[in-house]
Amino acid sequence: MRFEWFVASKYFKNNRKDSSFLSFIKIMAILGVAIGSAGLLISLSVVHGFKSVIEEKILGFGTHISVETFASMPIYRADTLVTWLEQVPDIEAIQPVVYGQGMIQVGNLVEGSFIKGVPGENDLSDLSSYITKGEYKITPQDSVASPGLVMGSRLARNLNANIGDPVFLYSIKGVPTSSNLPEIQKFILTGIYQTGIDQFDDVLVVIPIESARTLFNMEAPAASQVDIRVSNIDNIRLVDAYLNDFIDFPYVNISLYTRYNNIFAWINLQEQTIPIVIAVMVIVAAFNLIGTVLMMVLERVRDIGALKMMGGLNSQIRNIFIIEGLMVGALGLILGIGIAITFNWLQSTYGLIPLSEENYYMSTAPVEPHLIDFVLVSGVTLFLCFLASWIPARVASRLNPIDVSNFN
Repeated sequence: MRFEWFVASKYFKNNRKDSSFLSFIKIMAILGVAIGSAGLLISLSVVHGFKSVIEEKILGFGTHISVETFASMPIYRADTLVTWLEQVPDIEAIQPVVYGQGMIQVGNLVEGSFIKGVPGENDLSDLSSYITKGEYKITPQDSVASPGLVMGSRLARNLNANIGDPVFLYSIKGVPTSSNLPEIQKFILTGIYQTGIDQFDDVLVVIPIESARTLFNMEAPAASQVDIRVSNIDNIRLVDAYLNDFIDFPYVNISLYTRYNNIFAWINLQEQTIPIVIAVMVIVAAFNLIGTVLMMVLERVRDIGALKMMGGLNSQIRNIFIIEGLMVGALGLILGIGIAITFNWLQSTYGLIPLSEENYYMSTAPVEPHLIDFVLVSGVTLFLCFLASWIPARVASRLNPIDVSNFN
């Protein structure tokens, strides 16, 4: 095989002065493979980045699994339910939560909001890591001070709210009358968070669970739902399925994959379709090698005749052009990998591609390259280059040396 590699490498270097057009064709083939493979690797990195960032936000901010009632009635003995759930394998933490709708007022501005009451600073969500202003502190320092309140950045912007501002929450059941006055509580805005996900940032406020119970006329230990955090996120579906078998009416358990199904469906759609579309570029670029290697064959018809007259075997002639085609594909692949790695580094470091946070839940396109993607793309690209080189190489191996010697 050394003979074939030696001849193929000489042809690949192509130092002949009368072969400038062939060199141009070869460069175009190399660039085609490079752009196609780079495009596929970059698209895969961006799709993986999108999925990881959104999952991280939902897993960090949302609840892995929640147990609630069908009719939106309170869980009156939430403490008993918590005690039972503590015996379930793979559950790391449990907390009762009070949810409700109400109105929020800062100054003269009023907005509707969802109110979440959690047990002090021990919320199961990772909300504290998304605080952009102030701090995550909702428990009052003493019995006289107003409790703290944390709200989303867009809600704060709509209310023109700043850290330290007094905030009033209103809740009411039914139509307001003189005998059905709203519950009102005063809070101090202690923190503003930003996740980039509308349904979190637009309407949700977080307060102590005791204040939420007062607002919604709920006696301890009652709760709207019980939140569960699983020790290993890969086991969320398993724990959810386990709870399905043991939790009966009027309770129901809902995992975050069910609650935010539309977001996860959007992510999966991106992950499935974009790589397929971009992969066509690699296929087209690889099969452009057919024309390139055919040009190589036509350019070296006399060389093929000379090799055959010296005893060169058909398999050796075929291998020479297959190896040369693979060299073109390999060089293009190396350039493509280099382009993809460079882009990933620049994007992760400088955020070259900005995004609309309203539509994509993040301000810049995230990238997360996976080693397996580079391995698979390299293998598929080289295989396609081999197939594309095999057809013209087979033509070259079947040329008749007598006819070739008379070729002008």
